[in-house]
Amino acid sequence: MTCSILVGGAWGDEGKGKCITYLCYNDKPDIIARAGVGPNAGHSVEFQGDKYALRLTPSGFFYTGARLLIGAGVLVDPGIFMHELDYLNRYNVKGRTFADYRCAIIEEKHKEQDKASDYLAKKIGSTGTGCGPANADRVNRIVKLARDIDEMKDYITDVPHEVNEALDNDRDVFIEGSQGFGLSLYYGTYPFVTSKDTTASTFAADVGVGPTRIDDVIVVFKSYITRVGEGPFKTEISQEEAEKMGLEEYGTVTGRRRRIGTFDMDLVRESCMINGATQIALTCVDKIYPECERVKEYSKLSAEVKKFVNEIEGETGVPVTIISTGPDLEDTIDLRNELL
Repeated sequence: MTCSILVGGAWGDEGKGKCITYLCYNDKPDIIARAGVGPNAGHSVEFQGDKYALRLTPSGFFYTGARLLIGAGVLVDPGIFMHELDYLNRYNVKGRTFADYRCAIIEEKHKEQDKASDYLAKKIGSTGTGCGPANADRVNRIVKLARDIDEMKDYITDVPHEVNEALDNDRDVFIEGSQGFGLSLYYGTYPFVTSKDTTASTFAADVGVGPTRIDDVIVVFKSYITRVGEGPFKTEISQEEAEKMGLEEYGTVTGRRRRIGTFDMDLVRESCMINGATQIALTCVDKIYPECERVKEYSKLSAEVKKFVNEIEGETGVPVTIISTGPDLEDTIDLRNELL
């Protein structure tokens, strides 16, 4: 039995989708549970040549042996939920995807409030998906829950019961968090943050798992840093400089161009500390070190990359166990066996 949580280490867009795809494909967990805020976060998943953009369904959907659950702490937009069930129909997700009956529901009024607020839309850079207003209604105890609406009646369950029963029966659970540490309502660059905490502790609570049941916290960092929207960004470089480095990216949900910065070791240290990281996944190494593109063995990485990895481990005290050297699943160096 193992229960692992995957967390974004910065402001989102760290490559969590690729890491989740790799880990679920190889480890084949019995339950894959989605934690985090809601449909304001997008995960890009590439599997067997096809690309998928998801906002609610767990990114490990392609492993058909897993039950796909959405924790009580996650906001659900029924329209997006139903769309993704159809969108991913080839993987038979409809019979195995369920949201906790306590999930708060995003209504049209929440999206309208989100988009109509100059403060949220223009200053903070909200995605306009209604998450902030819906979370505010939850705090005020007036939001509707999944159990209250007919659209969700065939797709609700008791997620904590399912997850803890699985762990009691020596089955594996994988919890995927959304967004990133730098967007935490508590620990991020307030006020330029999302509408709740985005750390491993809250992700565990989102799906109803106590802290003593967590075996691993895998924090994902990109080999450079990106951010969508407003807010402080200490290591940011100009878009012109980023383009010279071949770094041009756009947000999965908003389509907005991502701001680019160099690797921020201060942010990495704090993120690992507060998340209680036990492992680090390092992505997009090939973007910064092109000579390492598609390398599959640690011994074949350049001395420069090995120095970078050693520096991260030395500064954080956390082992780098997953190194992504390209977009495909096989473009991955897996060092987890070295921890055994």
